[in-house]
Amino acid sequence: MGWQVLVRSLHDRDYKVFVTGSSSKLLPKEISTELRGRTFTYILLPFSFREFVKSKMERKDIYTFEGRGRILRFLREYLEFGGYPEVVFEERKEKFLREYFDEIFYKDFVERHRIKSFEFGRFLFEFIFQNFSKEMSIKKIKLSFGKNISERTLYTYVDKLEDTLTVFFVRRFSESIYVRESWPRKVFICDTGLSKILRFSPDIGKLMENTVSLDLVRRTNTNPLLEIFYLKIRNGEVDFVVKEGLRIKQLIQVVYASGRDEIEKREIKALIKASDLLKCRDLVVITWDYEDKARIENCEIIFKPLWKWLILH
Repeated sequence: MGWQVLVRSLHDRDYKVFVTGSSSKLLPKEISTELRGRTFTYILLPFSFREFVKSKMERKDIYTFEGRGRILRFLREYLEFGGYPEVVFEERKEKFLREYFDEIFYKDFVERHRIKSFEFGRFLFEFIFQNFSKEMSIKKIKLSFGKNISERTLYTYVDKLEDTLTVFFVRRFSESIYVRESWPRKVFICDTGLSKILRFSPDIGKLMENTVSLDLVRRTNTNPLLEIFYLKIRNGEVDFVVKEGLRIKQLIQVVYASGRDEIEKREIKALIKASDLLKCRDLVVITWDYEDKARIENCEIIFKPLWKWLILH
């Protein structure tokens, strides 16, 4: 393409250059030798909730009684329609979301990666967007397709889909690299609004968990040592294990709850068990609108509303 030579020339003359692309293969995987060692890579996602709120109201109004009500209404809108700027500011939200969904599928997935099996490619794309915030295995995808498809093709298409940066696969936490790199994995999408095209029910819990995953991904831009996992333990699961370098920094559960009585005991038990297993004392339960601090079995657990966690971290 030759653009790398131009960018290097501008960089060497002390210009600040921003290069963007819709695929993870542009940067850093396909970057040429001309730019190597001269770049910093960031994942650019649609509006975060903090940016969404900033476009709607003044920060000082967040702390008023009326402002809190508006925040929760904005949060529902954000979970439902996502953070693409045109979707945020336009009334024809569903129309834009449909166009984005189709363009991502055809341009970033089918055309760029030269997908040969259009039928399976379409199935995989829609299957992923219908099952976000869930654990997924290669075997489950294959069985759900219901037709003959080789595992080699399946793995190849999954990798290509991840390269579009519209899908993120979070690995299971384990000290074993084999377990970390194998399947199943949890799948998250780059914008919850895109799921509206295929969604059959307003599962707020899934939308909340996906939103938390994206905010954690954004934090890796400023802290490259952060890694995000989920943890499977006997009779339970921890939604997010946040690792920073050699230490486990934080354990997070996401629950659609407005009161303590709405939080299932198994969610708390899994968090406490993981705390003991991983020697991590920073335990957070992200809720819809419940805030508290509690000591349970010698563990201090912070219950924090999603909007506060997203805006005030």
